[in-house]
Amino acid sequence: MTSPLLILKAGATFPALARTLGDFDDWIRAGLGTPGLDIHVADARRDTLPAPQTLAGVVITGSHAMVTDREPWSETAAAWLRGAVQAGLPVLGICYGHQLLAHCLGGEVGYHAGGIEVGSVAVQLQPAAGADPVFGDLPPVFAAQVVHRQSVHALPDGAVQLAGNAFEPNQAFRVGPAAWGVQFHPEFSAPAMRAYVERLAPELRDEGHDPAALAAGVVDTPAAARVLRNFARHVQVTARPQTPESPGSGIRPR
Repeated sequence: MTSPLLILKAGATFPALARTLGDFDDWIRAGLGTPGLDIHVADARRDTLPAPQTLAGVVITGSHAMVTDREPWSETAAAWLRGAVQAGLPVLGICYGHQLLAHCLGGEVGYHAGGIEVGSVAVQLQPAAGADPVFGDLPPVFAAQVVHRQSVHALPDGAVQLAGNAFEPNQAFRVGPAAWGVQFHPEFSAPAMRAYVERLAPELRDEGHDPAALAAGVVDTPAAARVLRNFARHVQVTARPQTPESPGSGIRPR
């Protein structure tokens, strides 16, 4: 029996959207798409986090919070995440999780000078992605779903840039052999992305964006979705046997 993969919730989607399409952890679980993975969920805002050594990997979700607010739960999760990376645990941080990964390892996170990036956008691989176990089979340019106001302004020391675009150069990076951050959302479906554009429409209009055009430009993003499946396969290949140590009181199977 192998150790479980943890989905670490850093937040939740809008309640109305969760009622119809599910929440972040549901989308990630579906996106991992790998039978046989034992997937557990813990909420970083309230649960006790398990020892990294008891896990096969961790995916950190997005959030409507901001890393720069330095909320106590977020800083606690950052310290846990730093230890997980140092222990060699496979890590995938998505959006907030991407920024939290950079922050916990000494990178710089802040508001993007260009404001919000939202909708389906083109992302371009960097040369280092070619030999990467998660990004190596993605096309050179692919569509991805994005919704963020903060970005990784400076990568941690030793991090490798894997993907970017004109608006956001740090769309993806790897640090060490097994920790990845992605600013885009590989777990978002086109309906979820359109729902975000519609929910944010008033503030998008206030900032000079055309919500109708953004919604019309939303497309399916199958190449970006491969990130989750590739990460799941990497976790399975590197999974360690289950240890006798308890995974912690805050973890629950889903």
